Amino acid sequence: MKAAIVEDYKRPPRYTECDDPIAGDNEVVVTVAAAALSQLVRAQSLGKHYSSPTVPFVPGVDGVGTLENGQRVYFAFPKAPAGAMAEKVAVQKDYTVALPDEVDNVMAAAIANPGMSSWAALTERAFLKKGESVLVNGATGASGRLAIQIAKQLGAGRVIATGRNPDYEAELLALGADTFVPLAQSPEALTDCFRREIAEGVDVVLDYLWGPTAVALMTAAADHAEGEAGRRIRFVNIGGLGGAVIDLPAAALRSSGLELMGSGLGSVSNAALVKCIGEMFKVIHSANLQVDAMAVPLTDVETAWTGSGGGRIVFTL
Repeated sequence: MKAAIVEDYKRPPRYTECDDPIAGDNEVVVTVAAAALSQLVRAQSLGKHYSSPTVPFVPGVDGVGTLENGQRVYFAFPKAPAGAMAEKVAVQKDYTVALPDEVDNVMAAAIANPGMSSWAALTERAFLKKGESVLVNGATGASGRLAIQIAKQLGAGRVIATGRNPDYEAELLALGADTFVPLAQSPEALTDCFRREIAEGVDVVLDYLWGPTAVALMTAAADHAEGEAGRRIRFVNIGGLGGAVIDLPAAALRSSGLELMGSGLGSVSNAALVKCIGEMFKVIHSANLQVDAMAVPLTDVETAWTGSGGGRIVFTL
């Protein structure tokens, strides 16, 4: 069969031949229709993610296709080394969910990974309660924008969005954010902004950035009246676009109500992640969840891999 294959971390995948998958016990073969190029897949193909396979491998952690009986499904975590960007994949049965008729293949493939990032963080890690406040740190990207909508869909009473570019403020407010915090300011000024938001009420932080803005948030959380306990804040790291490493003083944890955790591969089971995506698919239309997507034939993978603009690339077969 045909597939995209990463042969070198320093080069884009190449469209070429590979062996057909063979389904094992409790596995099914999916004929692939679409697979998205997510930030996770890019990082894996560069060898820069903790889950990067050894080369050669077929990239792609999830996609959309049909089972042998014709049922249309979303699938995830295909059996290595055959990733989702191939004509066929073998996956565990419980790593598939049926797709609603109203969700087309390209949209399903494009929205699954960015939408799952906040859905899983809120339901499987932070255990969001109705009426609680959520701060989305890094809300201008596809995942952050969906996080605003998903937090409201799951019952958040107030959503604070942060972003480096203030030009996006109106768009984020239109998606459901109640407040916007610009990140392009001095560390001291940013920490003061976060202090005011925490005083107003922040129960959960969805952090897509890490780096200096995460430090400012944690520093702000330690500021409270003497003799009182700090407000409990479940801080869930999802990404590291602002830096992979931070300098966090131990006192920031001892003097606050911060609870640090992460959400992603390994902190949430594969089956739970797929379940979260299935739950999200059910509300795509009622919650008006959207993500910009651009369909590209998998035959063009080598030239399209490093492209930008036009929305999330979804390779189609």
